[in-house]
Amino acid sequence: MSAAATTWRSRRGQALLLAGVSIAFCLLVVALALALPEATVSLDETRRPPSAAHLFGTDQLGRDVAVRTVQALARSLAVGVLASSIAAVIGVSAGLLAAMAGGWVDAGVTWAVDALYSIPHLVLMILIAFALGGGTDAVIWSVAVSHWGTMTRLMRAEAGQLRDALFVRASVRLGRSPLWIARRHILPHLLPQFLTGLVLLFPHAILHESALSFIGLGFSPHVPSVGVMLAEAMPHLPAGAWWMMAPPGLGLLALVLSFDALGNALRDLLSPGRSQL
Repeated sequence: MSAAATTWRSRRGQALLLAGVSIAFCLLVVALALALPEATVSLDETRRPPSAAHLFGTDQLGRDVAVRTVQALARSLAVGVLASSIAAVIGVSAGLLAAMAGGWVDAGVTWAVDALYSIPHLVLMILIAFALGGGTDAVIWSVAVSHWGTMTRLMRAEAGQLRDALFVRASVRLGRSPLWIARRHILPHLLPQFLTGLVLLFPHAILHESALSFIGLGFSPHVPSVGVMLAEAMPHLPAGAWWMMAPPGLGLLALVLSFDALGNALRDLLSPGRSQL
């Protein structure tokens, strides 16, 4: 067996391990969130430190921090997946349209993406969420609208290269329509890049959802959310209630890193040549 083959098998094994661990962590979060009951208010047990009864302690209303952390992570996961999927669909549609149509359509899509990135992400999301009145729907749409440009650039570049391929030119000479070419030739070749780009959008969506909730434009205060929990913990940190912030903060970090690892693993598995560039 050649050295290159051995290296590829080693990288493939590492990628599969990373992907498996990341998926297992996300599934564990979802399963625990579905199995655990809602954390109830208990004013007799406010700001209790971690103990056998409350693994991560309690918050200012006596609610179990461990239960709220798991449910908050599951909610962030759901919002991140939904918002990223919407952004990916918009990005793929715009990228393919720009690459296949060319001309003024391509110029218009490129201008729209440049205009999108001329505004800082967080500022744009705050404006959109505020205009929509806050809440779950506002968070989802603000994250989706502010993140479609990355996928558009990726799909436009990849589809532009495929457009000049010999098999695509042959289909054009045979009289195939642009829609037929996009469906039969372009989209199947873009699937690996699409899946990788979609997964790598999740960490950004999850972090930005938490940021909007932290400043009060996301979920309602009574709904378990990482941003809400971090905001509620801030006034109690001087009193030494570190357990109110550490579990949701570390959980958010673990969730983001798991998706980042999953995206990198998918890139290594689906596009091994690109991962070595």
